Amino acid sequence: MLAANGIGALFVLTFIRYGLPVSPGPGLIVRDPVSELVLAIYLGFASVAIIGSAIVMLRFAIRWYVRGGPPTRREQIMAVRGPLIQSFVYLALWLIGGTLFVILIGREMPELMSTTAVTAALAGVVTFGFTYLLGERIMRPVAARALSDGNVDPRIAPSVRLRMAIGLVSGTLVPAIGITLLSFTQLSTHAYAPRSFAWSVLLVAIAMILAALVTTVLLAGQVSTPLRQLTRAVTEAQRGDDAQVEVYDGSEVGLLQVGFNQMMADSAERRVLRQLFGQHVGEDVARQALQFGTELGGETRFVAVLFVDMVGSTAVVSTKRPADVVAMLNQFFNIVIGVVKRHGGFVNKFVGDEALAIFGAPLYRADAPTAALSAARELRAELEAMPEISVGIGVSSGTVVAGNIGSEERFEYTVIGDPVNEAARLTELAKSRPGSILASSYTVYFAGEEEQEYWELGELVALRGRTKLTQLAWPRPPGQDGDSSGHDDQQEPNESGIDAEMR
Repeated sequence: MLAANGIGALFVLTFIRYGLPVSPGPGLIVRDPVSELVLAIYLGFASVAIIGSAIVMLRFAIRWYVRGGPPTRREQIMAVRGPLIQSFVYLALWLIGGTLFVILIGREMPELMSTTAVTAALAGVVTFGFTYLLGERIMRPVAARALSDGNVDPRIAPSVRLRMAIGLVSGTLVPAIGITLLSFTQLSTHAYAPRSFAWSVLLVAIAMILAALVTTVLLAGQVSTPLRQLTRAVTEAQRGDDAQVEVYDGSEVGLLQVGFNQMMADSAERRVLRQLFGQHVGEDVARQALQFGTELGGETRFVAVLFVDMVGSTAVVSTKRPADVVAMLNQFFNIVIGVVKRHGGFVNKFVGDEALAIFGAPLYRADAPTAALSAARELRAELEAMPEISVGIGVSSGTVVAGNIGSEERFEYTVIGDPVNEAARLTELAKSRPGSILASSYTVYFAGEEEQEYWELGELVALRGRTKLTQLAWPRPPGQDGDSSGHDDQQEPNESGIDAEMR
């Protein structure tokens, strides 16, 4: 900051000495020893004031930066707004120094007082804008930490519009005013020689180009740098990465940075919640809830139900450690979930060591009985990898009510109907049967012909809690001919064994 103000002061002295159309003559501009002493004292005072004011005004931000932790609002304001306040201090020093310099010039060369006043005022405004933009660039790491908590108030920092205005005034407007004043004086008085006037305009134009170049670079960096960060972060987010950007601005740019970070944090939270939601209620139910909402109520569906339950789980639990029991159940349910998912089913709930799977809800499928029967056979084969347990598997199908049951505060997706009860009773009965799998003949009848070949029908039984008789079906022993059903019923032409027995 000291160097930037020194360059501005050097430009004023150089322009007054060499750039005016009427040169003040050889030697120093101020020749009086008293004037030289006063000017030197003020320049020293201004240098001390520049450094001292920065220390005094930024002590809050510096103390917090060293201390660490979240900043107070005052510390946050000083870290973000400090460069602008400091630049106003420089502007005040330029006002005082310029007035003093004009007075000293007027004592020796009164004809240069107006020109000196205009030159000092214009140089002071240019230095004000340049030091503000430069100071904000220097303080960016401190501002980034001060705004890292995300509590960005757009009033604590100059807006982008104000910054653009400062850059325009200091980098373009003020030098242009200097050229305009020189031209107006020449047109009105013709006091300057054409060659001297041309050199003066050239010097001001060069200063204007340099000032415009520096302020444009600084202003462009304030906008382009966060935009590049956001572009990279958006690209990372599109790839599925958790992207964040650094917040180092309190204006609209900072709000955009904070908004992006909050959006990504909310997106990550929703992704985790969606994943947890899907793990608890099932992927299909979760997807349907996200697409259509979660309203209480149900609809009538034709589904197939698969029930699986461990045999003698109480005895197993009593002989194992709790950790081993949990590991065993997790392995068991992992097999169940994998098989059901491969066949397009939905594991609706776990009850102790039981699992209820549904085929045909919440997503409709016409081949629900086929999928359920195939899953039951594959599940029994997969569970052979766990010889320490035995299970019973029951499969039923029919019309149920499927939907969200409960209250507005707590509900779950489930199915209610006779097929669920029948599948549960078939599971109980299957525990005592050699194959450990029982299905209703109704389910086999509605399965595809290829799947029917794997099943044979059995006797009629009265399941517990049901008045309607159920004809059992179980998988055929390996190698048995598909046309043999184990019964002597006469088949009609062009009918499969299952169709004939159902008739």
